[in-house]
Amino acid sequence: MLGSVLAACALAASALAATPAEWQQRSIYQLVTDRFATSDGSSPTCDTEDRIYCGGSWQGVINQLDYIQYMGFDAIWISPIVANLEGSTGDGYSYHGYWTVDQNALNEHFGTASDLNNLATALHDRGMYLMVDIVVNHMAANTLPPDYSTLTPFNAESSFHTFCWVTDYNNQTNVEQCWLGDSNVPLVDCNTEDDGVIDFFHNWVGELRSNYSVDGFRIDTLKHVRKDFWPDFQTAAGVYAVGEVFEGDVNYVAPYTKVLDGVLDYPTYYQLTSAFESTSGSLQNLVNVVQQAQSAYENQLFTVGTFLENQDNPRFQSITTDQGLVKNAMTWPLIADGIPILYYGQEQGYTGSNDPYNREALWLSGYVIEDKPLVHHVRILNAARKAAIATSSSYLSTAVTFPSVGGNTLAVSKYPMLSLLTNVGASGTPAWDVSSGTGYSSGTELIDVLTCTTYTAGSGGSVSVTGSGGNPVILLPTGAFNTTYCSALAGTHSTSSHTVAVTFEVEYDTVYGGQ
Repeated sequence: MLGSVLAACALAASALAATPAEWQQRSIYQLVTDRFATSDGSSPTCDTEDRIYCGGSWQGVINQLDYIQYMGFDAIWISPIVANLEGSTGDGYSYHGYWTVDQNALNEHFGTASDLNNLATALHDRGMYLMVDIVVNHMAANTLPPDYSTLTPFNAESSFHTFCWVTDYNNQTNVEQCWLGDSNVPLVDCNTEDDGVIDFFHNWVGELRSNYSVDGFRIDTLKHVRKDFWPDFQTAAGVYAVGEVFEGDVNYVAPYTKVLDGVLDYPTYYQLTSAFESTSGSLQNLVNVVQQAQSAYENQLFTVGTFLENQDNPRFQSITTDQGLVKNAMTWPLIADGIPILYYGQEQGYTGSNDPYNREALWLSGYVIEDKPLVHHVRILNAARKAAIATSSSYLSTAVTFPSVGGNTLAVSKYPMLSLLTNVGASGTPAWDVSSGTGYSSGTELIDVLTCTTYTAGSGGSVSVTGSGGNPVILLPTGAFNTTYCSALAGTHSTSSHTVAVTFEVEYDTVYGGQ
């Protein structure tokens, strides 16, 4: 199935390649394929504790693209697509896609090659991008020692590192050459020092890209493979790739930004969660980690993936359901420097904690958009980000600054956007006085896109705002907008007597010509 040569793939990539700069314009909706939507629109029972296939498919994703696009997302990240370990294990079924047994075959639970190509086509017809999750570090077995003959294409022990469990995360050799998993499902660690293994993966990733018109890759367990493997792999991929480095230390993560286009920004994730999980969280610590990463990462934070939730970490609302805190935390990825990622179900208020509870079926929500405050919140934030991109040609290369940091308030400037965040909680009344550093001129008329309330910048561009309900305030110059659709965009938000109408537009620089 994946037997074409790399040269042919490189030729195909010249027509379809999506660069980091093109991905920067996007916002990504991450979904677990098995749990997002069924092909026939049915809503089967899906108990996360069972860890079984529930019936989601690539055709199901196609059926619900209107839902994703309604919220303003223009890229999706789907689960790994290759064939996985079959049957029940002591750790459940491989519905998530991370237990590869055959790199050269598709996971039939999700559909056919035609279905996957149809998904790519449907996305591209809408001007949207497809990101596919991939696993290079390991393959899966259900016995220890493994039966290597069950794995494809590496069916000999010599293609894998000698068995040992990863036990010491302070020992990089142990991290890179020992095995993840457990005795139920040992994750057999690929020998990525072997020339044959290296050549296979270079050809394989290029073929995935060309065969299925993939625009980007998310790479699992990046830190478990030696760093010098990744630059040539990135070249072979031919499109933007973002890697998972599951680590909160900026100094540990930073070297990976030199060998791959981007990383998932876990250091910021940890401080973001801590800052908004309660009214006593430290906003200063969030500022500190962002500034440290801006200095340490190869491209500052411009090409990282910025997120609040994913399939490996507890949902934010399993920690707190205070909607003031929730809305502020959800705001961060869409006003920060990186490429924003929203994990499916966050917009519906899902509350699952750690795996497997954070992998709920979205069809149980009914894909409701009306009277869903977080759906509207995300939709407006996506629109505001697009408006900022359209307004300023340097927006995506402008690093966030922090003109004001108080005990419970934070001002985040990324001109032309000024975001006022708070962790006072839903019962609190935040107030911000930002005397300088906004980038605005005196007298600039501003609009809070979340409420359509207008303000006027004071002397030197200063801004003073009193909020309500612990909600964030997102300011943009009113002159950046057409004045037509504010009330429709803002849904049922209350407005002040100074409301103006706005619409948010952006034209993408995309290889598919979509807007």
